[in-house]
Amino acid sequence: MRAEDWDERYAERQQWSAEPNALIAELLVGLPPGDAVDLAAGEGRHALWLSGLGWGVTAVDFSDVGLVRGRAQPGADRVTWVTADVTTWWARPASLDLVLVAYLHLPEAETTALLTRAVGWLRPGGRLLVLGHDVENITAGVGGPQEPTILHSVDRLAPVAALLDVERLEQVRRQTPAGTALDTLLWGRRPGPDTGSRR
Repeated sequence: MRAEDWDERYAERQQWSAEPNALIAELLVGLPPGDAVDLAAGEGRHALWLSGLGWGVTAVDFSDVGLVRGRAQPGADRVTWVTADVTTWWARPASLDLVLVAYLHLPEAETTALLTRAVGWLRPGGRLLVLGHDVENITAGVGGPQEPTILHSVDRLAPVAALLDVERLEQVRRQTPAGTALDTLLWGRRPGPDTGSRR
């Protein structure tokens, strides 16, 4: 979708809960705070949540309308808000402790290219967390995009996983009011000793 399409959606109404995704919260809540980027942050729910835990967070999204919603929330002054296309935005190499990519769906080649760059932004020991709709969700789950070429799978994320010390790469179930949705999770570290570089 184009930025203009998402601008229209965000202008119409709030799209997401203010709470973080439960699995993302489970994985991140115990980590020591550091420097993070939330790619395709939308209204910034994860960026705001992380900043509340003491993280220094940059929220990047191509919809300025979505980010305006985030900037209006309590604690928004602790987040750096950047309107940019995540496929062309760059962070400094080895400058981050966490890259979060939640429900960003692009064609497979673009996804692989973006996530490969994102691994390079991590400090040794820094973590990449990718969570999104699994391609099998179309036939065996509920909700989400219905275009199979932009959805995740364990196989599609395997080239990026090969760059990491992987803790989890799997299909996961998510309960929704409409039923069970199927997502793909990639959770791993950039290899090398954890430098302990925290803000």
